[in-house]
Amino acid sequence: MLPLFFSLWGFAHSLLDVLNKHFQDILGITKARSGWVQAALYGGYAVMAIPAGLIMNRFGYKKGIIFGLLTYAFGAFLFMPAAHIQTFEFTLFCLFVIACGLTCLETAANPFSTVLGPSETSEQRLNLSQSFNGLGWIMGPAIGGLLILGGNSNDPNKFASMTLPYMIIGTLVLLVAILFTVTRMPEIHEGEFDAHGDKGKFRDLLKYPHFKYAVISQFLYVAAQTGINSFFINYVTETMPQFSNEKAAYLLSLGFVFFMAGRFSGSIMMTWFKPNQMLALYAAINVLAMVFVILGLGWLSLIAIYTTYFCMSIMFPTIFALGIKDLGGLTKKGSSFLVMMVAGGAVCPMFMGWIADISKMAFGFAVPLICFAFIIFFGLKGYKVKSAV
Repeated sequence: MLPLFFSLWGFAHSLLDVLNKHFQDILGITKARSGWVQAALYGGYAVMAIPAGLIMNRFGYKKGIIFGLLTYAFGAFLFMPAAHIQTFEFTLFCLFVIACGLTCLETAANPFSTVLGPSETSEQRLNLSQSFNGLGWIMGPAIGGLLILGGNSNDPNKFASMTLPYMIIGTLVLLVAILFTVTRMPEIHEGEFDAHGDKGKFRDLLKYPHFKYAVISQFLYVAAQTGINSFFINYVTETMPQFSNEKAAYLLSLGFVFFMAGRFSGSIMMTWFKPNQMLALYAAINVLAMVFVILGLGWLSLIAIYTTYFCMSIMFPTIFALGIKDLGGLTKKGSSFLVMMVAGGAVCPMFMGWIADISKMAFGFAVPLICFAFIIFFGLKGYKVKSAV
């Protein structure tokens, strides 16, 4: 059941990258303003993450997941009235509601995967679970490119093409919620106290340096990933004009194939290599790859982006698992904070879009380069679990 959840929110995230370009075309807005598409969804994580953690503490993982699924479905169904209202702002509200549901799902499913087995293999286990996230990431741009970017250009209602994909996903999520309601699953109790005997309060998380570094790393990683996803189509069509928006969306789906391959291979490789070492190595490769992207070298730069997708694959679950390691009774609260850092995706697209508007799209990729540089530090040193201070 958990792999299905990861696929569902992968689809929701990757569909945003199609919407980003779609609104640029139908509304004639700047790249910076189109970044509000990502800001609406990822900003929802910042608003809902702590309440989601409180929900998990009060009602447990299962009820938290059901609440998340129902909220996700409700947000998707709101795209039906959005097609009649036809405003950018109401569409952003729909995405915000979806984000609230996704936040509950991630706050529950991520730590649940890590604690269903030995602590020593938590990073490997979460990477394997999140490998199925790649299925959703692959489907989103492909379906969005076909139904949204490749929709009926003669329809005077330019918002109508967004309705069908969200009605499909809303119906699917609602069916999953019903199925999950009647599915039995073990409830995990990490304990009322943390590993050092302290009462499980949010402020106690500040006693763990590795957790604080993980929070920063997660914010920067999601910022980098979201920025790359958001402007992939723009980058391809500007540097390789032989590709249309629709074909560039299909190329984006191929990028997520590399992403998914990296997740599966990464979970296997962690059997032989330490997760933190793989994280540092992959981040270093991505720093180099971003240099090639900024240079705008055509097919070579496109290969560099695909390399980046492969290496980004292990970052979120590895940072997450390393960050909540040995938190004991603070695990659910720590999870909510790490999920909140998905808000990094609300900042980077607007900043990259601003750079692109005043110069060119390729230069905007300097932002994810800086983000990956910090993750190298976390993988080499910041991950180390130290005594609470």
